[in-house]
Amino acid sequence: MLQSEVGREGGAGPVTVPSIVGSSVSRYGMDEVGGTACGAASDAVAGAAGGLVDGATVTDPASGRRFRGKNKAPAWRRPADGPVTVVRLRLTPDPAARHRLEHLFGAAWSLKRALRRDARSRALAFRAGHRRRRTPAETKRLRVRLGLSRDALERAAYRHLDASGHLRHHLSKAVAMHIADEVWTGLERHLFADASGCRQGVPGAGAWWEFTRIPGRARSHTMPRKWETFRLHGTLAGHLAAHRAPGLPEGTTPEEAAALPPGASVLTQPRTVPVPSAPRNWGTKGLWWEHEGPLTLVYAGGPDGCRGDLVVPVRLPQGAGQWPHLLHTLADPEAFHKVDLVRRQDPAEPGGWRYEAHLMVLRPAYVPASTVVRRVQVPTGRRGGVDGNVSNLAVVSAPAEPGPAGGAAVEASPHTAVTSPGLVSSGVVSSKVTLPPDERDRIARRERKRRRRQRALERSRRASNTTQYEPGRRQRKRQRRRQAAGLPPKQVPVPGGPRIARADGRPRRAYRRDTLSGSYRRLRARDAAAAQRIAQSRKTRARQTAGQIVAVHGPNLVIEDCRISGWFRLWGRACARFTPGMLITALDHECRASGGRLLRAATRATALSQHCPCGRRVPKHLSVRTHHCRIEDGGCGLTGDRDLVAAALAAFVHLQDPCDPSTARVDYESSRRVLCAGGPGLPGALSESTAPIPTPGTSTRAGAGTGNAAATPTERRREPRRRNRRVASARRTRTSTAPTPDEPPPPTMGQGAVTPDRHRKRTRLFNKPPPRDLFNRP
Repeated sequence: MLQSEVGREGGAGPVTVPSIVGSSVSRYGMDEVGGTACGAASDAVAGAAGGLVDGATVTDPASGRRFRGKNKAPAWRRPADGPVTVVRLRLTPDPAARHRLEHLFGAAWSLKRALRRDARSRALAFRAGHRRRRTPAETKRLRVRLGLSRDALERAAYRHLDASGHLRHHLSKAVAMHIADEVWTGLERHLFADASGCRQGVPGAGAWWEFTRIPGRARSHTMPRKWETFRLHGTLAGHLAAHRAPGLPEGTTPEEAAALPPGASVLTQPRTVPVPSAPRNWGTKGLWWEHEGPLTLVYAGGPDGCRGDLVVPVRLPQGAGQWPHLLHTLADPEAFHKVDLVRRQDPAEPGGWRYEAHLMVLRPAYVPASTVVRRVQVPTGRRGGVDGNVSNLAVVSAPAEPGPAGGAAVEASPHTAVTSPGLVSSGVVSSKVTLPPDERDRIARRERKRRRRQRALERSRRASNTTQYEPGRRQRKRQRRRQAAGLPPKQVPVPGGPRIARADGRPRRAYRRDTLSGSYRRLRARDAAAAQRIAQSRKTRARQTAGQIVAVHGPNLVIEDCRISGWFRLWGRACARFTPGMLITALDHECRASGGRLLRAATRATALSQHCPCGRRVPKHLSVRTHHCRIEDGGCGLTGDRDLVAAALAAFVHLQDPCDPSTARVDYESSRRVLCAGGPGLPGALSESTAPIPTPGTSTRAGAGTGNAAATPTERRREPRRRNRRVASARRTRTSTAPTPDEPPPPTMGQGAVTPDRHRKRTRLFNKPPPRDLFNRP
């Protein structure tokens, strides 16, 4: 008990204030740190303050000591729209630390599985009590009675943690609280509907192999040296000083390392990074808060742990290419917010798991200087249109204000179009993004490897669960032949028939209960790692392609509002190869980052592929890839690529409401003035790409491969002929002659309308029949 005298108004005597040293009150440990005593001390100090405002500092004039009153200031919260960046740091644990990490994930999974089972039981009981949920008040009382709240799940986590002795050796109450919060997030989506009125199903227990993340607690941005769970100590300068490359001079700063050219070595880290020790302060216990050496992840462990802190070194990229990003995110430790411990399947690592620390930094994402310069120099005085297809992306742009010559097209080389977008600021410029032959061959080889891995996984599963599969046709025939010959039946090592199922077609035993061998798990981990690399390469290709498109055509683009999921149902393999949805998403992000926007126009209101820039409707089937507005039919005579003509029309689409695609209309007067009077270079711009966008990762040399791919063969291998070539999809066989809202009705001849193929029966895209006066309006 420390005593202090605080003056009161009216000349009252001294007041004895109990002081508790080293106590802290948290939402999960109120009972253990003496919340009552802390509250009494706060009340006493607040009473001693008299007329002072709550939260003010009271000073004793006699002793000079300072006491803080009751704090009623609002707690610090991360802004919802604030910039956030997540940095993945690879951990290099030694065998002892890896053993502790495995036990830590095992304990966290045991707790999360118990909480999910509790949440599932409570949710089922809530659904069964429908008679007690007649009014909102009764529903709320039932949820409180069953413990369907965040606080109730947190208390259940504490009870599980206290009831099992071994979990307290690994987990702390902070980890248990955050695991309970994750379980509540899934349960909340089942109890309460979203904005569209949909709910998720009853949460399940999940699987051990899907548990890959242990959430950490965010640090306090108002109180120094208060950070629970996982902490990242050290500095970027200390890491550079400890693992400096031999070629760098001593005393190199992180800023100088980030300025080195790409390819230069900055760090030389051994395979097994040594574990640093905490600095000691006057012979006492080491304090990690004063550690300024290499970056290290520290976890204090559970309350009953006896092995001390878990210390795991961090491995940073050794080349100079990533150091500008590291300098942007890791140079200021005050911007660190929280650390999550994540594991990934990696067959090359001991135990099959690779551990990472995902650091959340309260800063915007790093943008290279070249990208910033490119976004500043984009041509803002152009308007462009995009036509997305299954296997290509067509982009055409024209000046927003036509020049005196009517906007003549500019013939530009690929290098000029990409590096100097100002040279193509006047005139109609077109680009068409496709996959080159070498990229197609590389994707085909990658797909064959994936299919071989899938077949190997299926064989391994069948070999480990022979009683769950029927023998194949040849295997049954062989058994009958041996039985007829009087030979004993031979055991089938890998059955080739279907899985044994019940009468309703469901498997007799669930797949999750199958026995899986170690080779199966290693092969599945390799397959997952390969899929992750493929996804990352596709994202990189889409991002680079979108940047080059915006650099040439500007950030103000219009595209048709199409459903990519419908394309996948018809042309799934081609869509998976070209990824049009990913390209359009990256293009939308790049337009917003450059100060523009990618608008979407409804196809029903515009029908871009069925019109000519002169305003005349030119119906054509999906198999017709060339646009021709015939003069003998009253057209302008324009001939060009169908996709490029549709993209050119998209550049002249105006929307009354930018957020409503159905308000899109085509300004045919402007398109007729700019495109039809574009000069002699216009047919070339609408027939082929005048500013081609090179696919990232491909080489411009003839016969050169990409990455690990071999050289491109001189003659492409012929694809096998499809058997059902005559059976075409609905989009290939249908055409619509219904006018759009802003066009006159098509001309008629006799009893019917003029169509591009008169011998072919005309069908409609809509289900309901058109009005009778749709084609013969007065």
